[in-house]
Amino acid sequence: MTLHADALTLLTGWTAPSAPQGALRDRYVAHLTDRPDAMTRECYPDHLTASTLVLSADHTRVLLTLHRKAERWFQLGGHCEPGDTTLPGAARREALEESGLTEVTLDPTPVQLSEHAVRFCDPRGGVHHLDVRFVAVAPAGGTHAVSEESLDVRWWPADALPDPDPDLVELVALARARLS
Repeated sequence: MTLHADALTLLTGWTAPSAPQGALRDRYVAHLTDRPDAMTRECYPDHLTASTLVLSADHTRVLLTLHRKAERWFQLGGHCEPGDTTLPGAARREALEESGLTEVTLDPTPVQLSEHAVRFCDPRGGVHHLDVRFVAVAPAGGTHAVSEESLDVRWWPADALPDPDPDLVELVALARARLS
């Protein structure tokens, strides 16, 4: 199965946690149906991405990256790569690459979808990431590091996020509810 087919199967079967999330799922499925290149960054103006909210073993903290280009705190994630075969696999790869952790336990069912404009992704502008977000748990005592894509990587209390964007606040709440 290709990454594109995996994403289409995964999202078609995903039960959204709310009506707005269901509408986003339908948009993603339509985009995948219309665009064979939907999983690649070359798909303009919109393409799917994969990200992971990493929680501490006790689910009280989240590991966030201060994104080098956006200069904002986000969950770990990014573009799918040619070697990725599944969307959860892409999300896990991104989490490990960007966090420096050597292991995470990833829930393979999406937690949240988020469509957002990305001003720095393409010089033509108008790009939207159709992000599929997962949750993972880091092992107790796992050591993180800053990657070249980040200015900083840091644990934050789940209830005291830096620059608490409503989308990130919702992601944290959905992820913690999923794991409880």
